[in-house]
Amino acid sequence: MARVGVFFSEKFKGRSWPIIGDRFRDFPEAFGELLNHPDFTLYEPKPVSEELLAKVHSRRLLETVRAAWHYEGARLTVGACVEALEKIWTGEINSAVVLSVAAGHHAGPDNAWGGTYLSSFGPAILNLKEKHGVRRFAILDTDSHHADGDRAMFRGNPNILHVCFCGFNRVEEGGLKVDVDVGWRTTDEAYLKLVEEEFLRRAEAFKPEAVLHSLGYDTCQGDYGDRGLTPAFFPRLVAKVKAFTDRVCGGRYLIAIMGGSNPQTASLIIPEMVRVLLS
Repeated sequence: MARVGVFFSEKFKGRSWPIIGDRFRDFPEAFGELLNHPDFTLYEPKPVSEELLAKVHSRRLLETVRAAWHYEGARLTVGACVEALEKIWTGEINSAVVLSVAAGHHAGPDNAWGGTYLSSFGPAILNLKEKHGVRRFAILDTDSHHADGDRAMFRGNPNILHVCFCGFNRVEEGGLKVDVDVGWRTTDEAYLKLVEEEFLRRAEAFKPEAVLHSLGYDTCQGDYGDRGLTPAFFPRLVAKVKAFTDRVCGGRYLIAIMGGSNPQTASLIIPEMVRVLLS
């Protein structure tokens, strides 16, 4: 069995966060019997240090975000990603799911928007590089929207494969920075095939030391980025990526929940994804 860490703070519930609302209102109770699983650990995240944030973001951006009410939640989310990736690398856990608020893939070095005001993966990757010398990461983004912040954060870095499934096609930096148009309406099968062709195939050749996944469920039917996907799609997607990480990089797999505002969908799919990771 694989050891899985889930990072969640009680401060993430009971508030209407920008864009996503109170989507985690039913957590951690939504995990049900998983809370007693011997290989499941629920972690209370600690806020990321100001020092680490200053290494990836401009002073101007940090001053703006620091003044906003959602800054505490953003710091906790980023701190969770930093801690989760380090625990994965040191072998305390094999994989992790970070329940995220106010931080994520729209935050670049000097700009942030769209409900994500600090970078989740920038500090996590830099921390692992500085402490353990780890450099080579593959980032998969299956949110409904383009990951402009992550793209700006990792532009020009030959050790980062970044593949974003969004609304247009583009290949840059010799195939290391890729955007894939999934279509405004798609199916579970068509999307999974694209992930195999455009991410897993590239990651196979790239040989990352870990995979980081910005997983938005805003693509689910009825959510604000609806592209026609069913709730059953998300654990199937995680199963495909997990199989790849198990084979290529020791199962080192970090999922950060990106877009999506429907609390019922979150309570349905996130526990199912954790079950896949535990298998």
